[in-house]
Amino acid sequence: MAQLILKALHKDFGNGRAAVEDVSLTVREGGFLALLGPSGCGKTTVLRMIAGFEQPTGGSVHLGDRLLADANATLPPEKRNMAMVFQSYALWPHMNVADNVGYPLKVRGISGADYRDRVMDALNTVRLADYATRRPADLSGGQRQRVALARCLVTSPDVVLLDEPLANLDRHLKKEMEETFRDFHERSGATMVYVTHDQSEAMALATDVAVMSEGRLLQVAEPAEIYARPEGRLVGSLIGQGAILSLPMQSAAPERLLDWTALSAMLNGQSPAAMPRADILVRPENVIADPDGIDCTVEAVLYEGERYALRLALADGQVLRAYSRQRLVPGDRLRFSLRAGWRL
Repeated sequence: MAQLILKALHKDFGNGRAAVEDVSLTVREGGFLALLGPSGCGKTTVLRMIAGFEQPTGGSVHLGDRLLADANATLPPEKRNMAMVFQSYALWPHMNVADNVGYPLKVRGISGADYRDRVMDALNTVRLADYATRRPADLSGGQRQRVALARCLVTSPDVVLLDEPLANLDRHLKKEMEETFRDFHERSGATMVYVTHDQSEAMALATDVAVMSEGRLLQVAEPAEIYARPEGRLVGSLIGQGAILSLPMQSAAPERLLDWTALSAMLNGQSPAAMPRADILVRPENVIADPDGIDCTVEAVLYEGERYALRLALADGQVLRAYSRQRLVPGDRLRFSLRAGWRL
């Protein structure tokens, strides 16, 4: 295996706006990178340039020392030793599970004992060896997705590409398949690039998350890092739940992780009004009921089963989000303190 490297990748379809602009990143060998962002942000275009379905108009794609594509030349998809899983399972209905999985080997002229061993190894990896003789119509949606995973694994690809493979599944099946994808990655050791607009999928599955918006790469980091320390207002709003407050702050203050002492001074007007304002991200788990906190009015309550999600209004009209074990109703007034905030 080798590292997948994107260097200043650019794609322009000639409509006046670049679909992808100056994207540079390295996918660590054996890593699981999630490309995360809203629809139209360019993440699928990046995936298609990695796969060889689109040619860059600038920059380049490398796999280790191999140049796969740049603006002058591009290696065909079939010569990149990559595999791709789409939203649709794309299984042959007239073939059984083993034949579907082994089809890429037949195309490559592999047969006999080597063929059978590799098909069964792939099926064992996704825990479907007992289903080898069944037809796709006899399988559940999750099992069909696992067949698609086994099919992409059977050729021992350097990179596995996944284009929103869970988008068409219901919530329960998504959770089940997230476990399957994690297990698949651990057992196969494959380098994986996963496109999604669902932040919960990205955080649950990936070893690294790359956040994109309007064709640009905003931040790349491990899930815990990008949740705790997002760079910029847009990443802060895309990753996790939370509220972004605009508060007066000394411009020379070096701290980015703020405690309640600093936050209470800013919220209670103890900073001069002429001071510049900063964007402070506050996660709901850091907003706690406290008789010595600040006054808040409950604006909305959403029951989530194990807890209530609250939207709280501050005196100046800004909004916080919080969780509560107790049922509250809009109009209730309580005091809350903020255990931590992150300056964006």
